[in-house]
Amino acid sequence: MNRLRKTPLLLLAAAVFFTGCGRSVPVITDPSAPMTPVGSYDTEEIKIYTDEGIIEEPLAEYSSDDGLCVIKVMPSYYDITLDYESGTRAEVGTAYGSLVRQELPDFISTMEPYLYENIRSAYGGTYSAEAVEGRIDILFSSMRPEYQEEISAFAEAISGGVHGITEDSSLSYEEAVLMQMIPDALRPTSCSALTLWGDRTETGDMITLRNLEWNLGSSNQMGMINAVTHMKNGDRSMTAISVLGLLDIISAVNDDGVFAAILDVGSIEGEAYVCEGRKCYTMELRYALEEYSAAREVGEFMVGESGDFTWCHNLTITDGTDAFCAEDCTDQVAESGIGHSVLRDADTPIFAGLSWDSTDSLCIVNSFTSEGNQDGFTGRDSNVIRFAKYNEWVLETDQFSVADVKDMITQETVDQYAVQNVHSNGSAQLIIIDYATGSVQVAFSGPDGVEDKPDFIEVCHIR
Repeated sequence: MNRLRKTPLLLLAAAVFFTGCGRSVPVITDPSAPMTPVGSYDTEEIKIYTDEGIIEEPLAEYSSDDGLCVIKVMPSYYDITLDYESGTRAEVGTAYGSLVRQELPDFISTMEPYLYENIRSAYGGTYSAEAVEGRIDILFSSMRPEYQEEISAFAEAISGGVHGITEDSSLSYEEAVLMQMIPDALRPTSCSALTLWGDRTETGDMITLRNLEWNLGSSNQMGMINAVTHMKNGDRSMTAISVLGLLDIISAVNDDGVFAAILDVGSIEGEAYVCEGRKCYTMELRYALEEYSAAREVGEFMVGESGDFTWCHNLTITDGTDAFCAEDCTDQVAESGIGHSVLRDADTPIFAGLSWDSTDSLCIVNSFTSEGNQDGFTGRDSNVIRFAKYNEWVLETDQFSVADVKDMITQETVDQYAVQNVHSNGSAQLIIIDYATGSVQVAFSGPDGVEDKPDFIEVCHIR
């Protein structure tokens, strides 16, 4: 991918230099001289990417006594297999929680403070244990019984029977349950996704990119517990890509090749949080991936359920043939008349004034985009800028290989003050699905944070 993307920084540099020194300095300028670039927002780091992902070998392996949970410690992530074919949901949950508590005790000291950072953020800095427990109880009771059994057993095992919402360097039953509903009860940050196919790819086959921008934690805690969880369950099997201990779906691909991932869309001003009578969309997405074998089926199911979810959100959903964005709108927003649920594809009209200039492609950021829907672009530079960048980047390359997609998404310098990046210092995971080969690759941000040019690790294959 060849591009020259130099942004003039001369005026900014001059402003900083001449106003920051504290004394008057004569400046000689030639107004007829042309402006020349003195810097770039693009990274200077060079890495030669290929279409293939790196294969990691395990450093250690642990198994529960009954074999229902196996955890391989890889250099970049935990590779977990949960065997639902050989045990009940509750038995698998117990095996998973017990194995983590026994063999990976540092997980508790990593997750518990991270969880409370999210709690304080969700409640505006202060919270009561009663309010948090009330939210947990309401959302847990909305889950399907099989998931309740699994999560309850996991929480009981990993907590060792400790209860309560208390920041005390242990992980209680209630906190372990709350882990499973962070997007539903507390909320994530921002994300983006891009799918290319047909004339936009070298093979003609679909390539899906998902940039998970998540709260990494004050000490990059999430970078310490990246996980790929293989849920082995016959024709309901899938692989979830998130972090250790999670049983809901942040990003996942099922054995039929349907990939789905969540993207927040923010709130309208003054929108109240409603959980009474609502469902966890991350658990309903898990059900949809277990139940359905095509992207359209998953999308239509989620759109149909969307009024009962806690927050409006987008879902990127692809299967190698079709690509959709499920714009899932909650009842309170729909009833206000400013939003609605729709399964958007590349042919769906988008907001007037918003440009997408490439065929055979679908871009998603943290706003509904279909014409007439709730507007998360006006007044929100982050969505406008990222959507425009993707639009520009796709136009710059005639046909993309997987290597080109890697180069595209990692072209920016990550750590830039007050610059709105696509690949940012909150990018926890970059996921690529190559439908031509079935390769699923992930660039994990580790304990040291986000790298400009990360390695892409092959974590599984789809049929």
